[in-house]
Amino acid sequence: MKKWFFSLIVIFLVGMEASASYLLIPMDENQKNHLKAYGIAFWVLEAKVEVHWLLNYKGGSFAIKNNIKVQEECVTRDVSFKVIPDAQFTSILKEISNPEKNMDAIKLETPPKVAVYSPTVNAKGEEVQPWDDAVTLVLTYAEIPYDVVYDTEVLEDKLADYDWLHLHHEDFTGQYGKFYASYGSRPWYRDHVSKMEELATKHGFKKVSQLKMAVVKKIQEFVGGGGFMFAMCSATDTYDIALAAEGLDICDKVFDGDAQDPTAQSKLDFTKSFAFDKFKLVRDPMKYEFSDIDMSTARKVDMKVDYFTLFDFSAKWDPVPTMLTQNHTRTVKGFMGQTTSFRNKNIKSSVLIMGENKPAGEARYIHGEFGFGTWTFYGGHDPEDYRHYVHDPPTDLNLHPNSPGYRLILNNVLFPAAKKKKRKT
Repeated sequence: MKKWFFSLIVIFLVGMEASASYLLIPMDENQKNHLKAYGIAFWVLEAKVEVHWLLNYKGGSFAIKNNIKVQEECVTRDVSFKVIPDAQFTSILKEISNPEKNMDAIKLETPPKVAVYSPTVNAKGEEVQPWDDAVTLVLTYAEIPYDVVYDTEVLEDKLADYDWLHLHHEDFTGQYGKFYASYGSRPWYRDHVSKMEELATKHGFKKVSQLKMAVVKKIQEFVGGGGFMFAMCSATDTYDIALAAEGLDICDKVFDGDAQDPTAQSKLDFTKSFAFDKFKLVRDPMKYEFSDIDMSTARKVDMKVDYFTLFDFSAKWDPVPTMLTQNHTRTVKGFMGQTTSFRNKNIKSSVLIMGENKPAGEARYIHGEFGFGTWTFYGGHDPEDYRHYVHDPPTDLNLHPNSPGYRLILNNVLFPAAKKKKRKT
């Protein structure tokens, strides 16, 4: 059924090659719905039609050969567009190519296959946790298709079927988010622990921390082989902590039934982590924190002035960070999470900082390479919910169609379409 549907799209769009005009989707302040505009670009790519991503031109606009079906889809999704003659598009490309202009034109050719690592929903409808996920919210809102995977799929090497992977707000250290002090007696927490222990046993592990370590290594293989990994909130620092703590017991007995290694801190291997260096573990199981990487409790930033700034990169020389920071503003509202931001002094020198609150000494948005692939860490829980609590309702993105914070997520989703990946065999 899906193949038949996309075949129809191809038939609708095939006439674009003969068109003498282009459809320009502006991504500056004139765009009515920035988030759904990404969905239009993805939809066109699924029909095997090329999209031009005009970096730093009107906020990172998209250009597509004109077709009535694309126009209709833009109208349906409330996405602003303008039909321009071929000569005008050529003039735009000439302007962009000017060495004195910090712009570039990137061709997007193939939509990435997207997976979300999350226990929130599975095939049986089990494991519903009492919080939402910004990435699944915006993928759904933008109408970008994705599959949900979790530990079983990862361990069965199903990640090989995907190009882009998002890590939901997971705790990869096996400490169940360190929710024990606040929610240890709640049914949802006990149910989660029980299901995770069953899952660990199913895959032959004695502890959940060992299960998560195996998953961490599989994800590392995915990235090293050419995959694109994106993580938010606690999935960022706990992933790196798990890498550095491989082979060590850093879980208190309230989490795994036995004492943690008292010398674990001195045994951490920071050469294994992606992003963070010389961090100190928070050993107390009653404290809602994993290490000193996160600035959630240390930062002294008033909500009214909580913003972070996106760096300007050279579009022609640094296309990757330029793509990842495309926006209609360079100043983005801050937002909290279990992991809100990353202490600058704990970030490795090889890591690219793309967004930071410099006065607070914190990075919010960072990027790096591993093997043939890349990873991106984005601090905070929900770009349009400043302080999201357990059991809070999900954000209604109909109220935030132009969210700069959510645009950063969608930049990451679209980014793999512009790069030819070389996977290890």
